[in-house]
Amino acid sequence: MKLKLGIPKGSLENATVDLFRRAGFQITVSSRSYFPAIDDPEIECMLIRAQEMARYVEDGVLDAGLTGRDWVMENNAQVHTVADLIYAKQSFGKVRWVLAVPENSSVQSVKDLEGKVIATELVEATRRYLAANGVKAKVEFSWGATEVKPPVLADAIVEVTETGSSLRANKLRIVETVLESNTQLIANTASWADDWKRRKLEDIQMLLEGAINALGKVGLMLNVEKSNLAQVLEALPALKKPTISHLSDENWLALNTIIDESTVRTIIPRLKKAGAQGIVEYPLNKIVM
Repeated sequence: MKLKLGIPKGSLENATVDLFRRAGFQITVSSRSYFPAIDDPEIECMLIRAQEMARYVEDGVLDAGLTGRDWVMENNAQVHTVADLIYAKQSFGKVRWVLAVPENSSVQSVKDLEGKVIATELVEATRRYLAANGVKAKVEFSWGATEVKPPVLADAIVEVTETGSSLRANKLRIVETVLESNTQLIANTASWADDWKRRKLEDIQMLLEGAINALGKVGLMLNVEKSNLAQVLEALPALKKPTISHLSDENWLALNTIIDESTVRTIIPRLKKAGAQGIVEYPLNKIVM
């Protein structure tokens, strides 16, 4: 038996392949094939655009796939959400779909767009947003380069952003956030009801979440004399309590802990002053909580 897994083609592709690598899976993508190789004989991968992923998972063409919550909502897909995986194409965080207008526009809220034209790739979600706010406007599907359409081809746009830099570069300002989105691991409802496929997906979920948990963290190993233990612990923040083990010399202990990578440069000097020796920093692939 194999699990048919959709990998998002396009902007999320590289970030997804890298996340799987951190989780212990090696995915090899070829420019000539839509079927990447993966070093797990129980998984069969297929590259699918994130915009279409939820539909193919719902229809059972795929058992599961990774796509944005935004595209699940856009397609109104009836799928099972296995996990929220907070990563995007540029960063490991959420993205926003925002309503944006030219900097010199008089529009101050969605209410000011009555009877106007809005360009977006997220058509159905935008229509629902307008309806929820009691606004009637024309929503046009945008095939790309949405930021350049106002003010000539549209009065406003609904566009996805991580940092807002592209909008600012095109002299647009954000009026409101339409919705927040993050990547999700979704499953076909019948596949989720299958015991083998469900266990396989739960294993994948655990490993992917572990890889995300490890981002920005490093491990530290060090040795310390028992007499200096208290002051070393005081200088050492930990994800939880550090692991402490005895060395062959009964007066010495070994400590192992996890810290934020950004704090390493300040913590190591403090540890040395507190009496720590043999400090080793090492990278983490995943942290399974």
